[in-house]
Parts: sequence; C-alpha cells; structure tokens
Amino acid sequence: MSIITDDWIFQLHIKETATKNKFLPTDFYWDQGRMVMTESYHTRRGSCCGNKCKHCPYTPNYKKGNTIIK
Repeated sequence: MSIITDDWIFQLHIKETATKNKFLPTDFYWDQGRMVMTESYHTRRGSCCGNKCKHCPYTPNYKKGNTIIK
C-alpha cells in the first residue's frame, strides 16, 4: 500500500495524531511520503522503541528500552 501525502484525509489524520501526541514542529519531517522522527523526538521520548529508527540517539542502537544516549 502506498501512502499519498496529497490525500486530504491522510493529512487530516496526521495532523490529529500529531496534536493528540503533542509533537513539536522539530520532532519529524517527511521523506518520500513517510514521517521520519528526529533525534530530538527520540531524546524527549526517553528510551529506544526498537523500531530501527533512522535518527536513533541511543547506544546500542535499536535495543528496545535502552536509555543510554550516544
């Protein structure tokens, strides 16, 4: 399934989700139709989610529950 970013229903869903989860404008950016969470978001989150995020600030990377920042 391909996500189309110009779909107004999808954009409304993302806006509502961001508001509900209290994302800051610096918490994510769009890359080829996908939301990419930034290092500042992950640091504020407090621990690794284990989802192999592109900007994971924890060491070792991608270990769920890890709280050691690089």
